[in-house]
Amino acid sequence: MSSNSCRGSVALRALLVVLALLPLALHAEPKLNDLQYIGSHNSYHAGFAPSEAALWKRLDPATFAVLDYRHPPLTQQLDDGVRQIELDIYADAKGGRYAHPAMIDQLAKAGLPPAPPIAAPGVMQRPGFKVMHIQDLDQRSTCQPLLACLREVRAWSKEHPGHLPIFILLETKQSTLPAAFPTVQPEPFDGKALDALDAELRSVFAANAYISPDLVRGNAATLNAAVLAHGWPTLAAARGKVVFLLDQRAVGPAYLAGHPALRGRVCFTNADPGTADAAFVERNDGSADEIAQLVKAGYLVRTRTDADLKEAAHADTKRRDAMLASGAQLLSTDFPDHEPAASGYVVRFPGDAVARCNPQRPQADCHGVDLRH
Repeated sequence: MSSNSCRGSVALRALLVVLALLPLALHAEPKLNDLQYIGSHNSYHAGFAPSEAALWKRLDPATFAVLDYRHPPLTQQLDDGVRQIELDIYADAKGGRYAHPAMIDQLAKAGLPPAPPIAAPGVMQRPGFKVMHIQDLDQRSTCQPLLACLREVRAWSKEHPGHLPIFILLETKQSTLPAAFPTVQPEPFDGKALDALDAELRSVFAANAYISPDLVRGNAATLNAAVLAHGWPTLAAARGKVVFLLDQRAVGPAYLAGHPALRGRVCFTNADPGTADAAFVERNDGSADEIAQLVKAGYLVRTRTDADLKEAAHADTKRRDAMLASGAQLLSTDFPDHEPAASGYVVRFPGDAVARCNPQRPQADCHGVDLRH
């Protein structure tokens, strides 16, 4: 064989190798919003002590029927595949505001036995955000205060490097409770409280441990422009990290004040599509068609597959199946895998996956990715 023929043969083989690898080079990595994740609704909720349950049944059985659920500790939920948790938080800058719930006096007046303490000694007296469903009446949480919940998630994250991203939805609560007896007035979530919230989140999660609005925005003028044009970070870049989301739109203006398009902030706001801070959108009761359009556009969408225990009572899967098909990335339920309802109702993905390829996002980028962790 001549030297020219030899060189030609080598060049041909090299070209064939390049052509064979070209599809792999062109194959894009899936982004974190190209998946769907299962979350738990009110993930901290620890239910009621027996005497508290008895009082609720006596005074308001209809409301009690909606509140009568509980979840295992956050660590167990993460072990079981939950990748979106929800924490209801109350500001308590000085400490002690929620240390003496009205439930204590109401039990005594009703002649019912006292309930066990709602938290370890001293916890409710210390300054810092508290985690509970309803002040005075439904305060039991599997972790208290917020810092303890955050540290629990961070510890799990460190023990499971490379895990799929964990989404932490924070519902800021500040409404007065209408009741026939005195109840505590929550602190407002003003700019000062929201700055304190960011500081508390940063005290547990370093900058490289969470996905920030600044990271997603990049060089774009707004978050909205960034997610529509370039999208969210890749799944590979998001592994091992958390994403903080604010549930209540009411706090959006205060959180954005001095931080246009969430510059310098930790959390993503629940925003109106098209606004400067829009990257995350909640559609808890939205139509599947609307959700699908938002997902296709590039937004991260949270919805609920069931609510108020209604679907679970009758094993009604219509809403669940519609939300799964909608492509909403965050699917919140009271009955995730390992926590089925008595009726058998449950929200899970096939096999041992903790996420799945999003039916409304590009499929080719997702197939073959390990979604078991």
